[in-house]
Amino acid sequence: MKKTGIILINYKDYAKKFLKECRDSLREQGYSDFMVYIVDNASSQESQNYLKEIYPETIIIPRDNGNYAAANNAGIKKAIEDGCEYFVVANMDTKFQKDWLKELVGAIKNNSKIGMAQSKMLLYPKNKDEWNSPKINSLGNVMHFLGFGFTDSYGKQDKDMNGLPEIKGYASGCSFITRKDVIDKIGFYDEEYYMYHDDIEMGWRAKLAGYKIVLAPKSIMYHKYEFSRSVRMLYYMERNRYLVMLHYYSLLTLLLFLPAILAMELGMIFYSIVNGWFKIKLKANIYFLKPSSWQKIFKKRKQINKIRRVKDKEIIKNFEGRVLFQEIDNPVLKYIANPMFNIYLRVVKKIYAK
Repeated sequence: MKKTGIILINYKDYAKKFLKECRDSLREQGYSDFMVYIVDNASSQESQNYLKEIYPETIIIPRDNGNYAAANNAGIKKAIEDGCEYFVVANMDTKFQKDWLKELVGAIKNNSKIGMAQSKMLLYPKNKDEWNSPKINSLGNVMHFLGFGFTDSYGKQDKDMNGLPEIKGYASGCSFITRKDVIDKIGFYDEEYYMYHDDIEMGWRAKLAGYKIVLAPKSIMYHKYEFSRSVRMLYYMERNRYLVMLHYYSLLTLLLFLPAILAMELGMIFYSIVNGWFKIKLKANIYFLKPSSWQKIFKKRKQINKIRRVKDKEIIKNFEGRVLFQEIDNPVLKYIANPMFNIYLRVVKKIYAK
């Protein structure tokens, strides 16, 4: 019986592009007490045969649809059935250093207050010089108070780090670990999110329950990261940023943030029109006109209140009022929206501090 389950998600030809290097680096891990679970989303006989051929020692879990959150749940639940105590959710477009898993497990093993730990994520080097001097993909993710999330220290030069620094936002779903007792307390992934913001939701839930989220800087991996603006991504990111606010903010916090939420909504409508995805924005908004959607939201809020140990004023202390992400270089965001929303967040923080 292995103590750690590593969950990888395949979707269509994803494994053919990325699995070999990921597999090789997993086989070279110094820590061997683990089992790999590959959840094959939108599974076909061809994809199953390929996975069995290329990585025969794994457990393959076929699924019919592409729900990423549900796929992670399927992998975690199977690992629980097999007696695992630790669960690592990782992307397949990655390469792991030899002590990646050892350091990740060590970060969460002996401290019950730590609910999640994330690896140091470096951008996959494109040449020899970059291998000698890699750049950062994420040192943890930052949470914007209006539901956006972005990577911390993206594109900066890597440097040696020690200890287990606390992540103010949330752990990236690309490489993080949690324990069975944490899952028992806070629950599994919320499958309503489908994809995108699922890691924000999971991390926020863990923090509300009183857990810390930390960076394991000696757990190092390389990520073949590509910033995408696909139609499907835009829909789920816009819908899910509203979901996470409606699920987790108290009514008072929602009222305090309402002017900023409305201002951002006007900005996003304008931005979607200019960039040709207004229909997607409209589709995301239509979700909230359905009575069934609000039934799910109110049900979720009740569930959250049962595990809540931390008030909003403590949570938003670590939230950001600016979007600081190099892949988005928009002058309106940089010179108007960021300063305006940053001031607004400071005002709300002062109100809560009284």
